Amino acid sequence: MIVFVSGGARSGKSQIAEQRAVSAAGSSPCYYLATAEVYDDEMAERVARHRQSRQEQWQNVQWKTIEAPLRIDQAIAKVPDGSAVLLDCLTLWASQVLYASELSEELCEEEGLVLLANALADARARSVHLVIVSNDINEALPPTDAETWRYLAFLQRVHRWLAAEADTVLEIVAGSVLTWKDKQWKHGKEVSA
Repeated sequence: MIVFVSGGARSGKSQIAEQRAVSAAGSSPCYYLATAEVYDDEMAERVARHRQSRQEQWQNVQWKTIEAPLRIDQAIAKVPDGSAVLLDCLTLWASQVLYASELSEELCEEEGLVLLANALADARARSVHLVIVSNDINEALPPTDAETWRYLAFLQRVHRWLAAEADTVLEIVAGSVLTWKDKQWKHGKEVSA
């Protein structure tokens, strides 16, 4: 099951995504696939706040963190079959693909999409419940510089592709869930919800 959770900054999307992952995990550990790289004190504080929040919110849940700023396909391959994984967040991952990666400059967008496609294919093949969080940053005023346009175009391309591939697509607005797509599966076949 692939769940895509999108929303604006501080919309409550991380908490909703965590709920989905915890629910899917049952009594098993939840895997937290972190795409952030800690470059400075501010980012280190933000990561520490997120970890503390998860521990406080989900006291009976064992979270196992896998750091994967770029190679999300390799990170998914590390989790046991049938696991629940929260990938947080696609927004930072997209910036790694474009600006801080070992991918070739001319092909980085295509190679990035291949990494994401491989991660989803592996998750599906091994019944991994993958919840992917991303920021909807396309609601502000249009950017004035070419690099910001490039980033937004790539992120929105990833969002459109992921929304088409995901079983469930949720948008979070002010803590409220808008369900745009929700496929239910039973015994490997889609059923009506």
